[in-house]
Amino acid sequence: MNAPPQVSTDRVRGAGPAGLPDLADPSFWRLPRAERLAGFARLREHGEPVLFTPRTGAHQPFRALVGHADVRAASRQPRVFASAPGVTTPEPARWAKAVFGNSMVHMDGPEHAGLRRTVSRAFTPRLLTAAEENIAGTARRLVDEVVAGRPEDFMRSAAARLPFEVICDLMGIPVRYRPEIAVQIDHASEYVGVRRRGRARLRVPGRGLRSLARMQLVMARLAAERRRRPADDLVSALVRADVDGRSLSARELGAFFSLLLVAGVETTRNALAHGLHLLTAHPEQRALLESDFERYADGAVDEIVRHSTPIIQFRRTVREAHELGGRVFVPGEKVMLLYASANRDASVFTDPDVFDITRSPNPHLGYGGGGPHHCLGAHLARLEMKALYRELLGRPVPVRASGDPVLVASNFDHRVRSLPLSYGLFHPNEPV
Repeated sequence: MNAPPQVSTDRVRGAGPAGLPDLADPSFWRLPRAERLAGFARLREHGEPVLFTPRTGAHQPFRALVGHADVRAASRQPRVFASAPGVTTPEPARWAKAVFGNSMVHMDGPEHAGLRRTVSRAFTPRLLTAAEENIAGTARRLVDEVVAGRPEDFMRSAAARLPFEVICDLMGIPVRYRPEIAVQIDHASEYVGVRRRGRARLRVPGRGLRSLARMQLVMARLAAERRRRPADDLVSALVRADVDGRSLSARELGAFFSLLLVAGVETTRNALAHGLHLLTAHPEQRALLESDFERYADGAVDEIVRHSTPIIQFRRTVREAHELGGRVFVPGEKVMLLYASANRDASVFTDPDVFDITRSPNPHLGYGGGGPHHCLGAHLARLEMKALYRELLGRPVPVRASGDPVLVASNFDHRVRSLPLSYGLFHPNEPV
């Protein structure tokens, strides 16, 4: 077994062992994105997965998988690299799982497979066809509002609204419930992966749990309504569904609804914002997409997801001894699957820092590395991104970013707080 590298206690601007970036140091995640990407490149060049030890004893040491091949291999071996007890940091507490239900992303084996199979069956062809039509109409309406009102922020005006409204329509959430749910989504996801300071370290986790509780109370009321009066929506399909001959419990339904609402909204709205910024910063790529949208749209969406990688990383727990990336992992070790690094691996992607909507092949890991936890909502996200860009790029008055996105410092997702907008023709000398 290879000896673990020594971890330096010198933590100046994210510096780690042997001059490598320290992914356990919060200051690393506050660096400009270009510096973080350069740090990932140094980790890939280093080769062997590096051990990182957080400063606080509340979090366990972990090794980071940074190469495309290693992240993909670990994703496809859930018996070795398990999602349970949790893929986020900190891991969900046992009492929280007992109260709110265990999310599908934290499950393994038959439990995960059964729940995922039931959920997948609920997405019937009829439901998906209706969803696709609704996505197109919602995107058209939102862009109409943007062009008419000329708001300053893309996130609030369109990027956040599209996935939220689409998922609410898909689930059949009545309009009267939506304002409350929107607030709870923001509170539940606001500080995931963000290092908090002072009193906020104690206050914010409670706020997030309260938001989940309130969201699940709303969904419980809706589930009860749909049991009495089923409709042609996802909630009705799931409350009538069963896993291995048993109905889903209220906690299972609540946990899935929370996952769909938070993950389905947060990741897609970030990808939409990054995409508009990339298309503005690379006018030749935007012009190519506009020249034949249907030809280039799928490639553009894949390249936006690869280049921006909305989910930076997930964690895994080693269950049995296994060799990968030049070392032997032992049971109990924590592992970071760093998608943001894997998607810039030069051994897989030619000129990985270049934004190229014609890139082919494009085996990015933006929806996970394959295996049983491949993103269940990937198809829906692609439809939403294509629909919104089709509308944005097809208007007489061009809508574009007028500056860089304002990001939230996070080691979990590539989160956009806001993206400024401008309207009119693009001038190459303008800053973006």
